[in-house]
Amino acid sequence: MSALLSAGWGRVRMVLPERAALAAMTRHPRKDLMAGLTVAIVALPLSLGFGISSGLGAAAGLATAVIAGSLAALFGGSALQVTGTSGAMTVMLMPIMSSHGATGVLTVGLMAGLLLIGLALAGAGRYMSLVPAPVVAGFTVGIACVIGLQQLPHALGVPPRISDKVAVVAWHAVLDFLARPHWWAMSVTLVVAAVLLVGASLRPTVPFSLVAVVVVTIVAEVAGLPLATIGHLPPGLPAPSLDFLDPAMVSSLLAPAIAVAALASLESLLSAAVADNMTGKHRHDPDRELFGQGIANLVTPLFGGMPGTGAIVRTAVNVRSGACSRLAALAHAVILGGIVYLAAGLVAKIPLAALAGVLLATSVRMIERDSVRAMFRSTRGDATVLVLTAVATLTLDTVLAVIIGLVVAGALALRTIARNVRTHREPLRHDLQPHHTEHEHALLAEHIVTYRLDGPLFFAAAHRLLLELSEVTGVTVVVLRLRRVTTIDASGAKLLADTIERLQRRGIMVYVSGIPDGHHQPLEALGVLARLHAAGQVFATTDAAIAAARERLHTTGIVPRLAG
Repeated sequence: MSALLSAGWGRVRMVLPERAALAAMTRHPRKDLMAGLTVAIVALPLSLGFGISSGLGAAAGLATAVIAGSLAALFGGSALQVTGTSGAMTVMLMPIMSSHGATGVLTVGLMAGLLLIGLALAGAGRYMSLVPAPVVAGFTVGIACVIGLQQLPHALGVPPRISDKVAVVAWHAVLDFLARPHWWAMSVTLVVAAVLLVGASLRPTVPFSLVAVVVVTIVAEVAGLPLATIGHLPPGLPAPSLDFLDPAMVSSLLAPAIAVAALASLESLLSAAVADNMTGKHRHDPDRELFGQGIANLVTPLFGGMPGTGAIVRTAVNVRSGACSRLAALAHAVILGGIVYLAAGLVAKIPLAALAGVLLATSVRMIERDSVRAMFRSTRGDATVLVLTAVATLTLDTVLAVIIGLVVAGALALRTIARNVRTHREPLRHDLQPHHTEHEHALLAEHIVTYRLDGPLFFAAAHRLLLELSEVTGVTVVVLRLRRVTTIDASGAKLLADTIERLQRRGIMVYVSGIPDGHHQPLEALGVLARLHAAGQVFATTDAAIAAARERLHTTGIVPRLAG
């Protein structure tokens, strides 16, 4: 029992923050604080916009940025990761909000936090890096499309319809706009989006999103433009409470919680990897990152915040702004907290059309066009996976889209591997019988054929591979060289046994050589080796197998001994 507790505590210690990582926060405070200020300026309109899009409201978006942002900065496994609201998470929360309301979303966030902590303690972080790049790219393209369609009601100045299908909401928004055009809202959205897109390409470090939103808000207020605004925003964060938790609802929310946890882990680790690649110096700890995200999502719902995740856009801004440690992400959260307490009245006057412009520009910038173009030029399979994942993300559930992408990518990878598995018929070597005449060698070559099997002998490739062997004719002995077989599963072992049995029923003796270490178990489990061992037809080397086959042919008189 004590050993079990010791092992458990050891695992917990592995995901707790390292003392060295916390000490690094004091080395470059000026750089980190400036980077934190820059990220906070970028994160403010994004947090407000995603909070509103989720259905929980602007205050929930800010609470997520403050609470989840600070806790993930302290407990996470990336020194430069910035956590908060995200477009993908917002998309996933919409159907939960539609079906279960705010209570359901907060409960899902808390449950997802517990699941993330469990994944961290189980050491699951390392497996998240196995998601293929086309799946990630397709998912990102799909999410960008969903975010863009989400903004149409606010961009067109019409009230959004209630539906868990974003395409339906966008279509009704267009119809409502055509019935009663609202040109001011559309103009504001287009101006803000254009300023962000053009400004980002010219001066990436300038926070054009905040500048555009502030200018539009002032102009709308002074000119009295008929634009819908964020509205009342409570000053400060609410006191922590568990009043939202409904035990009767937990069982029905388990599947959504698993989906939210899966998305949070995938997006956070992807964002952390992006930060690593941008700096070339830092390396994140995936299990610690999952633990930090778990703590953040466990606590944030207590303050009315929505589930959060590592945010790629804000993390990239953090790195480009010169951040050196997790102090920058912590500073960003503290600055946003100050805005919540000191400027709630001013934030409430921001037009929704301005935030729609920010999010439209964000959705466009989310798509890495060079990466997508390269995958389309790579292989047809990569392009198929990307498009399929993007379409599934747009039309189906986000996690289901990733699962579909993974299944298709896996199937295509298996097909590629299966196509690369080969059998090679090899000529009988002269140096195996140097004292024999050319005539005897020719006689032996007529009766003995050697096949070399290359690659994995598994379910996707074994049938086609061994079907070719079972149809061998005109020989007395077949020597199977297995030295280059990389893996053998139960299907491969069974089909190998069937092939050997077919050959032997036709009077062809089968010798096996060079079984790699570690591949004996499936062969022994299906009785393949037992029969061959009993007949003396298993050898360590091909030379020994051919020599035994030659002796067998001489002994049975099939090939006479012409030389002594």
